[in-house]
Amino acid sequence: MVTQLYDSVFRPSGLRATQFTLLQALNHAPRISQSQLAELLGIDSTTLTRTLAFLQRKKWLRSERGNDRRELEISLSPAGQREYKRVFPYWQRAQRRLRHALGEAHWNQVMDAAILAAGAAPKPD
Repeated sequence: MVTQLYDSVFRPSGLRATQFTLLQALNHAPRISQSQLAELLGIDSTTLTRTLAFLQRKKWLRSERGNDRRELEISLSPAGQREYKRVFPYWQRAQRRLRHALGEAHWNQVMDAAILAAGAAPKPD
């Protein structure tokens, strides 16, 4: 239900919440390997590869060889940074809408529960 709310708010932007999540993660953790990004977000590599492919087609990503030559480090391209800034207000709107619907006490409970759940989740393959 929460994803549906975010997707409905993001719809006019042309992005889905999952795509924005990657833009946001890469904005906050530039030059991260795909495996580190999968672990950070708690998603499997197949799902991540599919969503990253969309961002690559849009030319919003930049890949560079890392210290470990077997892995690429991913970051936002200048176009990706512009896209992140363009759609960030949609995320803020979705956050405000959910926070308002839940009320402050329930919002805090949901945030606390999400943190606990993230800590208990198994690591992706």
